[in-house]
Amino acid sequence: MKGRLDARFFGMPRDNFDWALFLTASALAVIGVVNLYSATSVSRAALSEIYIQQVYWLVLGGILGAVVAVIDYRHYERLGYLLYGIGIVFLVLLVTTLALVLFAYPRSVGPGNGSRVEIDIGDTNASDLAETLKKAGLIDNPKAFTWYVRLTGGTSSIVKGHHLLTDDASPREIMHRLERRDASRAKIVIPEGWTRFDIAKRLDAAHVCTARSFLDATTSDKLLAELKIPPPSADGYLFPATYDLELDSDPRDLVKQMVHNFDKKYEALESKHEPGLKDLSDSVAWGRREIVILASIVEKEAAVDDERPIVASVFLNRLRDPSFTPKRLQSDPTAGYGCLVVTTSACTSYVGKITHEINADPDNPYSTYTHDGLPPGPIGNPGAKSIEAVMSPALTHYFYFVAKGGGRHTFSETLGSHNAAVHDEK
Repeated sequence: MKGRLDARFFGMPRDNFDWALFLTASALAVIGVVNLYSATSVSRAALSEIYIQQVYWLVLGGILGAVVAVIDYRHYERLGYLLYGIGIVFLVLLVTTLALVLFAYPRSVGPGNGSRVEIDIGDTNASDLAETLKKAGLIDNPKAFTWYVRLTGGTSSIVKGHHLLTDDASPREIMHRLERRDASRAKIVIPEGWTRFDIAKRLDAAHVCTARSFLDATTSDKLLAELKIPPPSADGYLFPATYDLELDSDPRDLVKQMVHNFDKKYEALESKHEPGLKDLSDSVAWGRREIVILASIVEKEAAVDDERPIVASVFLNRLRDPSFTPKRLQSDPTAGYGCLVVTTSACTSYVGKITHEINADPDNPYSTYTHDGLPPGPIGNPGAKSIEAVMSPALTHYFYFVAKGGGRHTFSETLGSHNAAVHDEK
């Protein structure tokens, strides 16, 4: 028939193809309506934009349907005309729904006001993940989130473990955080002398990771063995520096990064101070562990760089000289650190100020007033200058020092002169 399209379409009679298209369009319409209901139930901030987009798409669908109807009007019965018009509208509806799920919904603002939320993610699928996030207050429509995850690759790329999120994050930001990709970053400054507890608080405040997860990583037997760090913790080996870190980072990776930085710095200092290292090995049988412990004490006691080698010499003189007994370093910061890691009666009131009771506590294994030699481990994370001071200490006969203001100290060779200096400073 003149002007009529081919009677067969892809081998199928034209009438049968019309019915097939109608049934397909109907099925797609059902899916589209379900998806549309989920996709439009998002935060208030995104609703107006979504509905405007929906109206545009439906108007376009109606126009396309009308165009098809006009073109085929003379050659098709009314049923065929309706089928093609309805099919076009429902197909456009499906495209609209996909556009909402894939473009509008992922950028919608979360239900909260920026509060921090901690969650643990294990093996999961899209629907279970959505329910977990709903219970945590991170999303307000699990159906929409489920379809978004399914249409963008599922949950196979999610990193298992502990995550730190905020309840105002968009669905897209949440998935990127959970997959740890394209994450926002933060500059984190770790000053010399800080403990792992100090570092944990700063990382937590910057949303890099939670304090609890970082502290757990610093005492992980498996991780310490991997990094060749002696127990009880990674303190002493978390090198002070400025780090550019991703938000919601794996705390184990953070510990590794800081320890690897320490390893590089320490190796450079080793090659520079070989004679000093040999002297320490020969005189007190020290290796890296002991050097780091004393360096952490020097870092806490010395405020100016030119005094670091002198402070190191005081402690080494006490340990080396056979006439100095008992072999106690008598450093206040060691007892203070002990209150952070052990529970004793003297430490119950500790809030940062070290008292005589804390120093004199025999149950505090870190107190160098009640225990000979070095404490069980480093009491902080020393910088390169404090490590270098222990590797190459000043040659002195000092056994004592007392603060005299301005970050400086008065050093003494005898207890009598030290007591006089203490009296003068009162």
